[in-house]
Amino acid sequence: MHILFITSTRLGDAILSTGLLDTLLRRYPEADFTIACGPVAAGLFAHMPRRVRTIEMVKRPRNMHWVDLWRQCRGRKWDLCVDLRSSVVSYFLRVGERHVMQGGRRRGPRITHIGNLLDLDPAPLPVTWTSAAERDEAARMLPDDGTRWLALGPTANWDGKIWPPERFVAVCNALQADDPHLRPVILYGPGAAERARALPVIERLPDALDTGGGLSVTQVAALLARCTLFIGNDSGLMHLAAASRIPTLGLFGRSKAMEYAPAGPWGRVAMAPGPVGNAPMEGLGVQQVVLTAQRLLRDWHHAKR
Repeated sequence: MHILFITSTRLGDAILSTGLLDTLLRRYPEADFTIACGPVAAGLFAHMPRRVRTIEMVKRPRNMHWVDLWRQCRGRKWDLCVDLRSSVVSYFLRVGERHVMQGGRRRGPRITHIGNLLDLDPAPLPVTWTSAAERDEAARMLPDDGTRWLALGPTANWDGKIWPPERFVAVCNALQADDPHLRPVILYGPGAAERARALPVIERLPDALDTGGGLSVTQVAALLARCTLFIGNDSGLMHLAAASRIPTLGLFGRSKAMEYAPAGPWGRVAMAPGPVGNAPMEGLGVQQVVLTAQRLLRDWHHAKR
């Protein structure tokens, strides 16, 4: 059985779709999978079971990237196609069963819309796939020596979603005062712009582990799985933390938590006051984040007993 799964160009949306993929893996244990996604998201699927190919869709003028995808897929009979991009590609392929998400922005959680495509209620939560080598390297970087690792995600794909860096520092200091075994891990993406956004936090936290921004998506996922808590802006990294099943606190103001709250068993949000989806991040106070993080950790520890 051959399954074609067309997912997002954006990392966060692609992460949200992994729960659906995980459902298909369990529902069709003999199937193989071809993933079509954007280059930024491609690494997410590197260690997915029974993935035979990832097709990276690079945007081209006049939507020619869809023609490229059709050309690469037309030579096979697909038993099932799941298309989260609202395209018409599957209608021009030999497909036994197709599920195409309708286009346009809708109210409510994005994760619910994805689950509805296969009539799944509740929607399956995202997952991550990492290699044994990545997990071993994560254990070396974040040793289990009594330290409780606090992952901080101070960057985002645009500046309006970024909480002021000095407030990340203040939150970290407050949580460390409450638990001196906490040590921060600073996570961010590749490139000079990401580094520049993370640097003010790195410089103000001398005990922080700077991961350098050069890790793959799955390497970061392996690190996150060893952390006690993630606090960060609405970003792909936030969704990756939630998919790693650790306590995840997403910070929202200029984006809509009702649509993109961290989808995980321990996902929580702290929201800036103001118009929904258009509230300045500066309105989100340090104390609000600290109290929400402490409450999240208490609930998590209580559930583990």
